[in-house]
Amino acid sequence: MILYTIMPEHLIFPTDTAAYEKQKMVYYDGIPFLVQKTDTDEYEIVQNLSTNPFHFLDPKYAPGSRFPMSAATS
Repeated sequence: MILYTIMPEHLIFPTDTAAYEKQKMVYYDGIPFLVQKTDTDEYEIVQNLSTNPFHFLDPKYAPGSRFPMSAATS
């Protein structure tokens, strides 16, 4: 089936809300991140929420990077 529409995909096929319940916003090194908890008691970065372009250039703050939960603040 082909669906021709100008509507964005996320409006037609919404994501399950359970996927968003695992995520939370924390600050790490003073930078806001959207993270999810891993099995090893670490946070994995899902999205960098900073407005500073230099924070996106540092691989330490890239999505998929991990840091200890003790280093984060809410």
